[in-house]
Amino acid sequence: MQKREQGKSGGSAGGGSAPSAKRGRPFGSNSSAAAAAAASADSAAPSTLLGPSLHVHNSFADQNNKRIVLALQSGLKSEMTWALNTLTLLSFKEKDDVRKDATPLAKIPGLLDALLQVIDDWRDIALPKELVKKSRVRSLGANSAVTGFGNNEHQALGSTGTLHRPGLVSGTTGTESTQQNGVAKSRFSELWFDEDSLFNLDEEGRAEKQQCAVGASNIIRNFSFMPDNEVIMAQHRHCLETVFQCIEDHITEDEELVTNALETIVNLAPLLDLRIFSSSKPSFIKITEKSAVQAIMGMLESTVKAWHCAAAELLGRLIINPDNEPFLLPFFPQIHKRLVDLISFPALDAQAAAIGALYNLAEVNMDCRLKIASERWAIDRLLKVIKTPHPVPEVCRKAAMILESLVSEPQNRNLLLAYENAFAEILFTECRYSDTFARILYELTSKPNNKVATARGIWGM
Repeated sequence: MQKREQGKSGGSAGGGSAPSAKRGRPFGSNSSAAAAAAASADSAAPSTLLGPSLHVHNSFADQNNKRIVLALQSGLKSEMTWALNTLTLLSFKEKDDVRKDATPLAKIPGLLDALLQVIDDWRDIALPKELVKKSRVRSLGANSAVTGFGNNEHQALGSTGTLHRPGLVSGTTGTESTQQNGVAKSRFSELWFDEDSLFNLDEEGRAEKQQCAVGASNIIRNFSFMPDNEVIMAQHRHCLETVFQCIEDHITEDEELVTNALETIVNLAPLLDLRIFSSSKPSFIKITEKSAVQAIMGMLESTVKAWHCAAAELLGRLIINPDNEPFLLPFFPQIHKRLVDLISFPALDAQAAAIGALYNLAEVNMDCRLKIASERWAIDRLLKVIKTPHPVPEVCRKAAMILESLVSEPQNRNLLLAYENAFAEILFTECRYSDTFARILYELTSKPNNKVATARGIWGM
């Protein structure tokens, strides 16, 4: 568990001696090619071409905190736009920017709940009405002739026709009414009987709600980078439920909203305990530990590079907390297979994220080490990362440490013995990892209970 303790201080992708940096927005997370090109152009432009910067006084949040929260809660377009723009400025901070201090959530009481409400309002109308409308089970007054709900009331009062709610009743029941001439005609309910359509938004209104939700999620993401906010957000059940629900619905949800939610979870992962979803804290959205891990697996299997890289890093950070192990263990076979696949990707950040996650997973228990070693192409791909080599030396070092963890299990030695010559080659050609591979070869060939390895070994003969 020595390396696992190092992982607690350094994260899954960072070094063991220094804390890992927070994630930035992955390049390509936005579908707009123009936005990506503009971002790359801005990053390459000299500072003299960036134009004037907007200065925000440190006391602004203190003087306007109540107004900001009330503006978000009002639901008015102009007020919400002002509040979201203000919070974007207060929460955003360029790297090495010393012009202003970060604004922690503690300075603005009720702000996090107000931002989450903006996202929840969009999620309530995100899907078309006919896809989410379901028939409701009426239990109140079920044994009474007049229930006060639905169509029974009109039937009991002697109504000549049956009112119909589109999408709820199948067949011909409630869709036809017999008139005096015997001709059946469709009869639909009036507008006031369809409560979901009383305050419908047009396409422009839906687009504005979506933009507000994306803006709120971006602010929450920015807040997750601030150390002062980590504990507050990691213990806020409503916040975690909202971001996990966003990534759970990544197929239908706005992709920038999903990216912001995923990056927020990655930043909070070292402090995240999945048991919060079964705790006594008030719950706003039904999310369980299992569904949360399934949402992460959906991100891990995604073809979007920014998403599967972030999901791999997230799993590597979650496993650091032993309390999360029972919820991740059932998914280990899928996790190992996908991480090994990511190592073969040409994208260097995908390789780094996958090896960082495997580095922590290999320290969990014996079963994990056995599954990684038996995974097809796992050893070959780890060796390829070291031989290529990966441009980040820390990634190569972790790949070598994974191999050392695998060889520590006696059941894996026969599998690894086939790579004895490759280990010896790296031992003599890569001086940076010679100590690690010397220990690997020693484990393979010098154990008294491994007679075959002793006879074939090149070490100690």
